[in-house]
Amino acid sequence: MPPAIPLIALLTDFGTKDYFVASMKGVILTIHPAARIVDISHDIGPHQIAEAAYCLQACYRTFPEGTVHVAVVDPGVGSHRRPILVATDRYYFVAPDNGVLTPIIDREAHVEIREIENRQYRLPSPGATFHGRDVFAPAAAWLATGAMLSSFGRLVSDPVRMNWPQPKVTARTIIGEIVYIDRFGNLISNISHAQIETCETGRPGILVEGHPIGNLVANYREGQADALHAVINSNGMLELFLKERPASEYLKIGLGTVVEIPCRR
Repeated sequence: MPPAIPLIALLTDFGTKDYFVASMKGVILTIHPAARIVDISHDIGPHQIAEAAYCLQACYRTFPEGTVHVAVVDPGVGSHRRPILVATDRYYFVAPDNGVLTPIIDREAHVEIREIENRQYRLPSPGATFHGRDVFAPAAAWLATGAMLSSFGRLVSDPVRMNWPQPKVTARTIIGEIVYIDRFGNLISNISHAQIETCETGRPGILVEGHPIGNLVANYREGQADALHAVINSNGMLELFLKERPASEYLKIGLGTVVEIPCRR
């Protein structure tokens, strides 16, 4: 399945100040000089596994078939947590087994999960603090060369799963929460457009921590700078925003904030 010119996409919490990302790219290109490398983001908050999981699930399907996604947000680096490889019908994923791939495993119809055990696909290292370079980058590069999945290691039937929050839908309400804050300070919930449409026709009122914020608007321009508004974003999720201002900063609303939509079914 790897494309003729392989594509490897990197997602980490490494930032760009240090040599970490460059080292991963160097390893990949040494093993597979023809590989193309794309940066999804290296600005995930340090150790924020859920943030990385959201970013990955929000964009992985926009990539060409055969892309190898490498997600390294790894507070357990050097411990007994497993490095794993996940293959779906269209993509590959290489990551620590810490729950970061939970949305992928839940979302895809067919997955094959293997532990990365084969020492051939790792770099020798005197320490165990940089598995992004020593484990995940070389595994991704070898995978892009067409290495057989079975050669990486044994099948995994019990991957670590994070408690990925799902909205609670009842006859009268949809109750979700804020799961991601983008660089503009917009607040993205886990409530989907499809779930909102199950409410009675007409725009539902929306409550944030029990306080009404009015109805949905069509785009950011329709909002006001001094009032919180809701919009369906281009990923199909309910998003809260202030016009041209960071809602998270001005309103002190953060991850886990409850969002409720009363319904009349």
